[in-house]
Amino acid sequence: MIVSYKDTLKIASITIISFCAVFVCTLFLNFNLDLAGVGNEITSPATRSFYDAQVMTGKVVSSLAGGCLLLTTVVLLCFYVGHFIDIHQKELGILKALGYSRFCIAREFWTFGCSVLTGTASAYLCAHLLMPTFYEVQNELGLLPDFKVHFHPGLCLLLVFLPALFFSLLAVCYSYLKMKVSPLTLLRGKESAKIVKARKESDLPFLQELGKSNVRQRKSLVFFITFAIFCFSSMMQMSFSMDELASEMMAVMTMGIGIVLACVTLFLASTSVVKANGKTIAMMKVFGYQSRDCAKAVLGGYRPWAYFGFVLGSLYQYLLLRIAVSVIFADLENVPEYHFDIPAMLTALFCFAALYETVMFCYTKKIEKMSVKEIMLE
Repeated sequence: MIVSYKDTLKIASITIISFCAVFVCTLFLNFNLDLAGVGNEITSPATRSFYDAQVMTGKVVSSLAGGCLLLTTVVLLCFYVGHFIDIHQKELGILKALGYSRFCIAREFWTFGCSVLTGTASAYLCAHLLMPTFYEVQNELGLLPDFKVHFHPGLCLLLVFLPALFFSLLAVCYSYLKMKVSPLTLLRGKESAKIVKARKESDLPFLQELGKSNVRQRKSLVFFITFAIFCFSSMMQMSFSMDELASEMMAVMTMGIGIVLACVTLFLASTSVVKANGKTIAMMKVFGYQSRDCAKAVLGGYRPWAYFGFVLGSLYQYLLLRIAVSVIFADLENVPEYHFDIPAMLTALFCFAALYETVMFCYTKKIEKMSVKEIMLE
């Protein structure tokens, strides 16, 4: 087996993101399916409006959470598959030289889907354990008829097994395309990354130009960092408004998912940046640069993108909640009017700055401990 189950354990970030997506979708979609069973019993116009708002909320939350996290998982899986092929080029080249076809090698990458299955299955189970409490919170006003939690096999198939199958096929297809090179190229161990040249001559200082070059060459890591802070910003600020618009449970869930996604994605991106620039860090140390200068050159170029992600997250959560109040809950009475919460934004900004700078400080210390001999022997 080319890809062992031990290799799939290294991509825990995909498991965590899959867990978050399916956990939220299971709660709301299962609630909607059970709620549809008592829809005929609702006759009051006010109750019908509340019923329609609950159904629409479930659809919107599931679509947004599922869609965003699906896109993130696709990018992450392609990143991991490409990284695995890059560091195992010689082994894969030997297999191709021995006569193994490209498809025969690529089909072994189906095991990457196991990480998704682990996340989806555990999320589905945890969601069902929480579901009785979730149903009570959703109907805490007592406007809806009483209904129980039911198991829906179709939903289980849709949220647990089909995503795992989809990502297994994606890993196979992407690895098949990624290995469209000759065995000799793989045996030589040439890096697949393209060198991105500067658009024009620059008089910028060396450290500043190096930082910009790192960003240009690794656009996928720019996406990861921007997305991580986007999730943190939007979900942190959104959670502060959930007490009035939804419930404390929703606030805790929203904040928890935002923090988990931010930490996991930011850790992945920072680790990848440091590993990819190992030899650059070694050469800078040889020429007398301090660890602080190395960290600034390697990681500093991503800081503007992190703050850009925070701004995007702030705008996104405001527009989303504004639309929810103005459209989804328009027919309900006693729904508070939503305005942009500046104190919540400042609190989220302080938490973001503390989180991001703490991570950068930790990786600066990690760079400081990296020895030139250790890097060059890798």
